[in-house]
Amino acid sequence: MAEWLSTVAAFAAACFLLALAPGPSVAIVMRETLRGGRRSGAAAALGTETGIVGWAVAAALGLSALVAVSEVAYDTIRYVGVAVLVGLGAQALWSARRPSGPGEEGPGPGPAGPRRSAATSYRAGLVTIAANPKGAVFSSSFLPQFVPADAPFLPTMLALGLLWAVVDGTWLVVVAHTVSGARHVFTRARVRQRLEQLTGVVLLGLGARLATESR
Repeated sequence: MAEWLSTVAAFAAACFLLALAPGPSVAIVMRETLRGGRRSGAAAALGTETGIVGWAVAAALGLSALVAVSEVAYDTIRYVGVAVLVGLGAQALWSARRPSGPGEEGPGPGPAGPRRSAATSYRAGLVTIAANPKGAVFSSSFLPQFVPADAPFLPTMLALGLLWAVVDGTWLVVVAHTVSGARHVFTRARVRQRLEQLTGVVLLGLGARLATESR
């Protein structure tokens, strides 16, 4: 039991450090929070964690290993991921171009901005993770390291995947709450435009990196 608890603690710590690293998940949660408020940011976070659990299930079933060894499968998912990230980045930059009238607040959290569908934000988070082949390769190499030799493989992999999603999702919700908590700043048109531009550039950069990097 002590060995199992120490393994879980080490795994949770590793997941937390991974969550702190900037990436598509943080960018999409910030973007959705800016556009629809805390509710949309939390929905995007839930979508990303659904994707993480999906990759964990795939790793447990051996499907992600196929992506890791098959160049065709890997590249197919990679190109889809590039298209998703570039599309989201271009959308953010286009949104930043929309001018606001005198004294008008830009879209963002709170009453000033239009309400964004939680389902739309959820799909954005889910697609961002699901279309990233690095998730498949990482889950198939990262999760098995923490499965004890005497533990049942499939249930343990699923449990670790859920723990990974909980730790990562908790951090993303903190990000969404932090961004939403500063809505009095983020709803200003000029600030909103700058943040949309920054988010768009980050998403485009992540898409470009995914397009050019190798396994």
